[in-house]
Amino acid sequence: MDRRIKKEIPLWEKSNLTIEEAALYSGIGQTKLRELTDHKDCPFVLWNGTKRLIKRRRLDEYTDHVSVL
Repeated sequence: MDRRIKKEIPLWEKSNLTIEEAALYSGIGQTKLRELTDHKDCPFVLWNGTKRLIKRRRLDEYTDHVSVL
């Protein structure tokens, strides 16, 4: 087996997404995601040093909630 082959995991199966992946997954723009995750009380951001990751399930819950309002 070639070690250089990287298996792609579908976005809907990942626990955490990059900003770029989250934008593709959710349809929310990267700029808006950065703006939302800059807030201290953002429930779906996970900081790893200076890199922000998006908790996919929490993002789903958030978008379900705000779309109802």
